[in-house]
Amino acid sequence: MKTTIQSFYLLIPVLLIISSCGNSDQKKPGAAADQVQSYPVFTITTQSTDLETDYPATLEGIQNVDIRPKVDGFIEKIYVDEGATVKKGQLLFSINAPQYEQLVRTATAAISSAEADVNSAQLQVNKTKPLVDKDIISKYDLDAAQLTLQSRKAALAQARAELVNAKVNLGYTRITSPVDGVIGSIPFKTGSLVSSSSASPLTTVSNISRVYAYFSMNEKQLLEFSRHYKGTNLATKLKNIPAVSLVLADGTIYAENGKIESINGLINTSTGSASLRATFSNPATLLRSGASASVRIPQHLENIILIPQKVTTDLQGKKFVYVLDEKGNVKNTEVEVMELTKGNFYVVTKGLKTGDKVVLEGFQSLKDGTQIKPEEKSADSVFADLQNK
Repeated sequence: MKTTIQSFYLLIPVLLIISSCGNSDQKKPGAAADQVQSYPVFTITTQSTDLETDYPATLEGIQNVDIRPKVDGFIEKIYVDEGATVKKGQLLFSINAPQYEQLVRTATAAISSAEADVNSAQLQVNKTKPLVDKDIISKYDLDAAQLTLQSRKAALAQARAELVNAKVNLGYTRITSPVDGVIGSIPFKTGSLVSSSSASPLTTVSNISRVYAYFSMNEKQLLEFSRHYKGTNLATKLKNIPAVSLVLADGTIYAENGKIESINGLINTSTGSASLRATFSNPATLLRSGASASVRIPQHLENIILIPQKVTTDLQGKKFVYVLDEKGNVKNTEVEVMELTKGNFYVVTKGLKTGDKVVLEGFQSLKDGTQIKPEEKSADSVFADLQNK
């Protein structure tokens, strides 16, 4: 009997251990459930948006005219200052070149002499003609007199042409502006010797009533740009491009919008880019030739997918996001995005669709197939938070 009782007491610890193991097995599913972590996710939706791209540009007036002397001489007087606004025909410089004044006087004297010779020859013709009519002298003498008169008239015409030429050269000693514009730098001073062969111009007059902004696009940007706008040819595509704005060097936006008017037909082989030209009105002459700015081109997109840049990871030049499937497991999914961004957002072109759920943050430790507990966040709140940062 004692043996039986002792055996019973010996079995009690064993039963307790077995019972404890059974309870441990029952708690495992609950413990596993407790290990599923929560992650914020948002649902992909489509929307419309406007993108803006800035391209560095160089400004030039519609006319940049180098002012060069056409005659040799010394600068006698400078009538304008650098940066002055001038009108077409306004006097800029005068050149001291007395040789041209002398040529005018010489040509004037030559005309007087030639006119006297013409008058003398005319008198000879008038004197000879009646005598020929009366057969007093031969017709040969009349022909000779008429030829002499013709020669004297030719000499008079030549003298007058030389006077015109001398006056033109003398006029070149007074240099006027060929266009309305703004005076550039003036490297020469009063008394400087100048000539038509001088390497440097006296100054440059820039017509900046309108300003050209020259900028470049690489081949990829140019292809995307050309495909985005409708049209069967370049002219119609240019008409469909919306007005562009100009960002000045201080970051402010120029008050006047411009228009892209030309795209260079050749791609520069050394840079791999093509040149474009936008034109801006410049009524207040705020823009100057040689200034730097950026041309900002707007682009409207319909029914596109935007995702925050922070939800992506980069791997070997590709971008990935974690997408939640119906079972609550995540999958590392490759996405393709536009080169052009919208602030803190990427424009997705491939890899996502409407209704997909994307992990918003904290995904650095996730792996394919990991089960998570999603915390739904509205796309509107996600976008609003990021736009306010």
